[in-house]
Amino acid sequence: MKAKFYLALFLCLFLFSHSEVQACTGITLRTQDNLTVLARTVEWAKEDINSRYVIVPRGHIQQSYTPDGKKNGIKFAAKYGYVGLAVTQDEFVIDGINEKGLSAGLFYFPDYGEYETYDSTKHATTIGDMQLVAYLLANCATIDQVKYHLSQLHVVRIDPRASTAHWRFTEPSGRQVVLEIIDQQLHYYENTLGVLTNAPDFQWHLTNLNNYTNLHFGTVKYNDIKQLHLQAIGGGNGMHGLPGDMTPPSRFIRAAFYQLSAPEMPTTTQTVTQAFHILNNFDIPIGIQHNSQEDIPNIPSGTQWTIAIDMHNQILYFRTMYNANIRRIKLQDIDFASVPFTSRLLNPTGQQPFEDINW
Repeated sequence: MKAKFYLALFLCLFLFSHSEVQACTGITLRTQDNLTVLARTVEWAKEDINSRYVIVPRGHIQQSYTPDGKKNGIKFAAKYGYVGLAVTQDEFVIDGINEKGLSAGLFYFPDYGEYETYDSTKHATTIGDMQLVAYLLANCATIDQVKYHLSQLHVVRIDPRASTAHWRFTEPSGRQVVLEIIDQQLHYYENTLGVLTNAPDFQWHLTNLNNYTNLHFGTVKYNDIKQLHLQAIGGGNGMHGLPGDMTPPSRFIRAAFYQLSAPEMPTTTQTVTQAFHILNNFDIPIGIQHNSQEDIPNIPSGTQWTIAIDMHNQILYFRTMYNANIRRIKLQDIDFASVPFTSRLLNPTGQQPFEDINW
């Protein structure tokens, strides 16, 4: 048990202490009938983080790690079955959806968050931040229930040197809330925009949108100015000045404008496809986040995986840096009363499959 804990501790600390290589970009799209599709990326440009999907049945028991060096945090049995994507090991679910249609996702939030100080006398009601998504998907059907459960919990880091996270929670209705723990206090924000990246705080990102009110969708046509006969060089010049770097503020702005310019599609399937195309713009090529003296890791992309969730039909879609084909898991096909706990690597071969065309 000790050995497994310290492995988990090392991986958690390693993943959450390198701000130059960790990033997440989340968007929310809606169909013409106002059905919701969530999508987001997970980045890590150091190495393959052994991501996996997990299928968790009702009644499955888990327990949280704590800074004590033990797995002695809150112990819980899943009231609801769920499907999620986890990193490094099964317990660390980063994003997913449960059978009641609640979705939860963890996003990196370095330097701006502050959880409460761990009190070992409260270990039985303590949850590690990397296991909070799993706990809430297992126990909550609504955002209001999320808030209630969080009021009874103590969210901590397994190691005080690791970074912090923030979260988004979404109901099938499309209601979405962002949680940030700042100055040891829970702060909830209704996210009607549906975009989320990383630091700074969510309210700062919304304010920063005001710096880009000059941008327009489509192509802007200019009247002749002193007979200069100006014309656009290429389409979409109304977005000239859109920030193109990989920092969280720039990704937030790009995600917001790409999302707002996207036409509403008739079906959730079309909307899922649209979401993956939008998030193509946020793939991080290996090398651009590394200094010249650093070794470049032997992985194809800094974007380890991209996920989309059809909230209405309860379908989780994903693709990975090793496999650009979109795969999906339909929760409606799963009997969460009888299915065994399942964990499978997203990239079992570590190779991109290619399809030969025969003629």
